[in-house]
Amino acid sequence: MPGFKDSVDDLFLRVSNLPVGSIPAIRPIRRDLSRHVSGADTESVLALVLAIVDRSLQDDEPDLRWVGYEIAHYHRPTLASLDLETLERLGHGLDSWDSVDVFSLYLSGPAWRNGQIGDDDVHIWARSPDRWWRRVALVSTVALNLKARGGTGDVHRTMAVCRMLADDGDDMVVKALSWALRVVLPYDREAVADFLVEYDHCLAGRVKREVTTKLRTGRKNPRRAVRA
Repeated sequence: MPGFKDSVDDLFLRVSNLPVGSIPAIRPIRRDLSRHVSGADTESVLALVLAIVDRSLQDDEPDLRWVGYEIAHYHRPTLASLDLETLERLGHGLDSWDSVDVFSLYLSGPAWRNGQIGDDDVHIWARSPDRWWRRVALVSTVALNLKARGGTGDVHRTMAVCRMLADDGDDMVVKALSWALRVVLPYDREAVADFLVEYDHCLAGRVKREVTTKLRTGRKNPRRAVRA
């Protein structure tokens, strides 16, 4: 796609001119870019996305990695082309829960679900010394199970990753573990309940509390009592 650098420059300029740089305010710009590249080849779209990611990592620029991740997700040939090497290039420098979650829900999770990467690849992320790649492993399971993201339920692969990270005390990983368990729960309540019992000795209190509440009430947090 000739001129993709101009598209990157235009993206960052338009965002800088917004009164509020919120996701709802930026998303129409992302949709414009997606329409612009809809007929482009995969190589060109990946070049655009990588340019957005690289520029977002500069200290004086806003973090618009999620824009690039969404562009890749909604360009079907690009999403279908993602392999481990490309995903790890796109995920270079992940350093926040929001960038991790869009990466995992829109790119790594679907690629795993569609067989473009394997269980062993995700397990390597789960063993990473980098907290953010451990979170990627867990949030990628959400894409296997969350219907809104195309998930149809994969208890076996989800629980395998959850077991690997049951004793992880990092807050970002703990929150992701709770999320992964709550999302897989509709497919196998018994497996989740058994997990809570088996790993009770090492699970963070947040995981026990939120997942137990979801099991009992169907909600993440208990409903507050209504005052008379």
